[in-house]
Amino acid sequence: MQTKTALLLILAFLLAACNAAPVPTASPTPAIPLDTPTPQASQTPTPSATPEPPKPEDAAVAFLSAWNADDYAGMYALLTSASQAAITLEDFTRHFRDIAIEAALKSVDTEILAVEGGAAQATVRYRVTLHSNLVPDVVDETAMTLQMESGVWRVLWEDTIVLSYLSGANYLSMNRDDYTPPRGMILDRKGTLMAGEEEAYSVGLNMFAYDPFLSEDYINTLTRLTGIPAVTIQARLEAATGNAIPYLAFGEYTNKKGSSWEGVFNSLPAFSWNIYRSRFYYGAPSSGAAPHVIGYVGAIDADSLEAYRRLGYRNDELIGQSGLEQWAESQLLGKRGGALYVRDANFAISRTLAEATPIPSQNITTTLDMNFQMRVQQAMSGLPGAAVVLERDTGRVLAMVSSPTFDPNAFSPASLNSFTELSSLNDPLRPLYNRAAQGQYPLGSVFKIIDLAAALESGLLTPESTYDCGYAFTDVTGVTKYDWTWEHFLEDDETLPSGLLTLPQGLIRSCNPWFYHIGQVLYEAGKPNDISNMARAFGLGSNTGIQGVSELPGNVPDPSNIEDALELAIGQSMLQVTPLQVAAFVAAVGNGGTLYTPQVIEQIGPESGPPSFVFAPQVRGTLPVSPENLAVIQEAMRGVITSNKPRGTAYLVFNGMNTPIYGKTGTAQTGVAPHAWFVAYTDAQNANLPDIAIAVIVENGGEGSEWAAPIARRIIELYFRGSPGKLYPWESGYGIPKTPEP
Repeated sequence: MQTKTALLLILAFLLAACNAAPVPTASPTPAIPLDTPTPQASQTPTPSATPEPPKPEDAAVAFLSAWNADDYAGMYALLTSASQAAITLEDFTRHFRDIAIEAALKSVDTEILAVEGGAAQATVRYRVTLHSNLVPDVVDETAMTLQMESGVWRVLWEDTIVLSYLSGANYLSMNRDDYTPPRGMILDRKGTLMAGEEEAYSVGLNMFAYDPFLSEDYINTLTRLTGIPAVTIQARLEAATGNAIPYLAFGEYTNKKGSSWEGVFNSLPAFSWNIYRSRFYYGAPSSGAAPHVIGYVGAIDADSLEAYRRLGYRNDELIGQSGLEQWAESQLLGKRGGALYVRDANFAISRTLAEATPIPSQNITTTLDMNFQMRVQQAMSGLPGAAVVLERDTGRVLAMVSSPTFDPNAFSPASLNSFTELSSLNDPLRPLYNRAAQGQYPLGSVFKIIDLAAALESGLLTPESTYDCGYAFTDVTGVTKYDWTWEHFLEDDETLPSGLLTLPQGLIRSCNPWFYHIGQVLYEAGKPNDISNMARAFGLGSNTGIQGVSELPGNVPDPSNIEDALELAIGQSMLQVTPLQVAAFVAAVGNGGTLYTPQVIEQIGPESGPPSFVFAPQVRGTLPVSPENLAVIQEAMRGVITSNKPRGTAYLVFNGMNTPIYGKTGTAQTGVAPHAWFVAYTDAQNANLPDIAIAVIVENGGEGSEWAAPIARRIIELYFRGSPGKLYPWESGYGIPKTPEP
């Protein structure tokens, strides 16, 4: 009974479900981004803007702008397909480059004047102005045709796009040859020619034709011709024959001298020479006067030729490559002129577009004394290093020598000896490198001048302060440093310690422990940078400001620990200076404290007319040293020359000289052989010969008193007497080295 009732209930439920109203199924709603505004019933869709059709003038402007930017590939891309089929990108580029070179083109200005035409083809008229480096502006009105291709305006290539005059076979032609002024001269302070135009002889020996049985005749001839010592000539000939060297260059000579030797050249086999006209540098053979200052000219290299042609140069011109020749290129060049023509297919001039006459070049008068410069070059005795001589009270550079030197005339392509240019460039001794202004060296004991100034100005030490100068410095725990006397004691068993010295005597004797002591005192007193700051005030660590000569600033470190402070106090550590900087600060010590900017230019001006520049002393700064303390330094430097107890380190070198000289020796450690330094200034007060300051360095020479000081003595003798008065220890005669003992 129960089962029957349950079945009736299930049946009733199913019938009710079948009779219920159907429920509609909801369709899926698309997702709407949160930031999408809900459309309002009142809004109506905004129709999209119709893009403006391209304008032919826009394409013309793009083409002309690319021209002004020398973007020839960009111009070519804007040409019609027919134009690109008619001319390759290479030819198109060459065409526009030729125009730029011929016109000496500086820039192009254009201005759209009118646009004519329809939807398929248009003409854009414009004004074009060519700005030239040689002639006045060329202004013309011309036009270009544009065609519509695939919805883009493109340029139909025609020669008249550049200028309306270039139709058919017409082309641009610039006359430069008749409008180039001669290059200006470079002279010494007395007006002696140092660089100028000259017909010259280059002389050498063809060693394949050399006859060793006539060696004595060759040596005598070459010694008289060149002024080079016979032993040096003999050594070169022997080296050449022994090493199968095919050719030896023996310098370049003026036509006057060279022509007088032709008979001698013809009398001996092997002599080779040629005559050429070019920029010529005067002075000793194979070494013009001050080549590192004057510089040299050379041919324009292939990679730069196009740029120089656009500046107005001819293909065959020589340009300044270094020194004053490069620095004063614009003054030595003058203002070039030219005449720009349109020529026809027969090369005839059909139109003169513009013409300008040249403005004469200017001459450079240097502060150098050419005769003195050459003597100082010889005084360096071929040793690697440098010498700088300044007027003490003005900053004039009287001589600047870098050794080894080079032959500036060999850079003339017309010289038979021009191949020696390559040997100069590849020489490991770097003869082209100006050691005087770019050589950066530790200063060694010459730096003690600056130490002394810092010590006195600190107030921690006085001229009466003393120190017992022994062989070694051991005042800093764990540190032992030696005096130079210790090394000499080890060598000859005779050099004794210097003993008790006052502060000025420490400089006279160049006692290392005294100056280690100064470094320690200042460092421990909380004045670790006093010496560094004094060095910077003396002009070290920055360029001197000399014009016309490339220089480097060197480096003055601040000590980071006591070891650095000790090393800096004797001119070592990371200290780097140039001989030019050193000569400048030595001059300042001598003149009372004025640090002058060194200058090598006395005057710049045309052959006739007022100069554009005249020398005037330029004060760079003042040494931060009181007159009283400066006097102490000066007297100590005088003692280096005159003191025999305790003996000044340069006493033996300068003994017997009457000129008042103040100096300091220096031996800078390098890890190999030390650099030899000597600096000095004079106080002769000669009305006709201004006092001078000198810095001499011999690279890896050894002791400053043995190598640099003798050279400085000779320079002073040459300046005040005109001739040397004492042989070098390494000479058998003036300019003649001793023959090495077997």
